[in-house]
Amino acid sequence: MQKLTAIIVEDNPLALEMLTTDISNNHKEIEIIGTATSVVEAAKLLRKKQPNILFLDIMLGDGTGFDILEIFHDLQSKIIFVTASDAHAIKAFKFSAIDYILKPYSDSDLEIAIDKVKDQIQPDKAQLEVLQQAVTSPNNKPKKISLHTSDKIIVVNIVDIIRCKSDNNYTTFYFKDGSKILVSKTLKYYADMLKEVGFLRVHQSHLINIKYIKEFIKSDGGYLLLTDKSNVPVSVRKKAEVLEILNSY
Repeated sequence: MQKLTAIIVEDNPLALEMLTTDISNNHKEIEIIGTATSVVEAAKLLRKKQPNILFLDIMLGDGTGFDILEIFHDLQSKIIFVTASDAHAIKAFKFSAIDYILKPYSDSDLEIAIDKVKDQIQPDKAQLEVLQQAVTSPNNKPKKISLHTSDKIIVVNIVDIIRCKSDNNYTTFYFKDGSKILVSKTLKYYADMLKEVGFLRVHQSHLINIKYIKEFIKSDGGYLLLTDKSNVPVSVRKKAEVLEILNSY
């Protein structure tokens, strides 16, 4: 079994001790070569040693995990992000499509994260920027979202999304330039994420960006005409909400 090295950056002493113990006891293939509790300590340590895996807490006493990544642009370590059970942080990771461990984590959570990171393709700069903006400015609405396709991750501007359509366990995103992207997650997943940024699930199979509504047609059970000339049906239980939105314009 190939030996891997790891450094843990965690500012909570109990969390640091727990993670160190769990890795040492249950993952013999990983050797912990250092720990740090702050951005400054981590920077000093990483100048001397570059581990295979970096366990990186997001919020640190003297900054964030992103400060460390900005210092080391050429860092080759695979990163396992660790975050507290915070709604803003969880939202940020979902919008960036970057994996993370949520504290308090289970043995299986840690095992899955380590297994993933061994074959992980590092998040690209655009994904990390989405994550950083969402974490460090929690009161601002996200402007970008990372979409998982079958072979890559694409970062897009949320304002460019006109609508999303369910395709069983997949979702197709339609954009104002006429392009579309098939993503390997359900429509419900994105409806829950995007409702705070102006999206409305008007039908079991349809999620729309309300800024692109052109008309509501009352015939044929009721449907929306969007600015891209697409027709989107509106379910009976969503009709009142759609009319209320249109009347507020």
